[in-house]
Amino acid sequence: MLKGINPLLNADVLYALRAMGHGDRLVVCDTNFPADSIARQTAFGELLRIDNVSAAKAIEAILSLMPLDTFIDDAAMRMEIVGQPQEVPPVQREVQAVIDRAEGKSWPLVGVERHAFYEKAKTAYCVIATGERRFYGCFLFSKGVIAPDGE
Repeated sequence: MLKGINPLLNADVLYALRAMGHGDRLVVCDTNFPADSIARQTAFGELLRIDNVSAAKAIEAILSLMPLDTFIDDAAMRMEIVGQPQEVPPVQREVQAVIDRAEGKSWPLVGVERHAFYEKAKTAYCVIATGERRFYGCFLFSKGVIAPDGE
């Protein structure tokens, strides 16, 4: 255990978050996402896990350490519902609230068509699978920067 670090963040996840650079993307996905096969195509190359918790809880832990990229409009993305791209299911509304709290302001959660989401996920730095069982609990986040002290 470490002080000030959410205990959901295991050593492998902490390593990946630290290794990521500005603009690198990570996937946080539900249990139905093809996580292992897509993770093998990422820069990290293997699947990471935060098991037995919802997507919102895992993302809350991740965003307690990782800033979102303020230089782009799509630093937080969600997989759209097939045939209903404008509908935002409860799992995505929960994650939206987590993002807004972590960033201290309303932050856009941009919808991405399912197959386009898979393609973006393949170019991510890493994939983190959660215990989320609700459909469409899949998200992409771009890492931002932390300014030097005093700025």
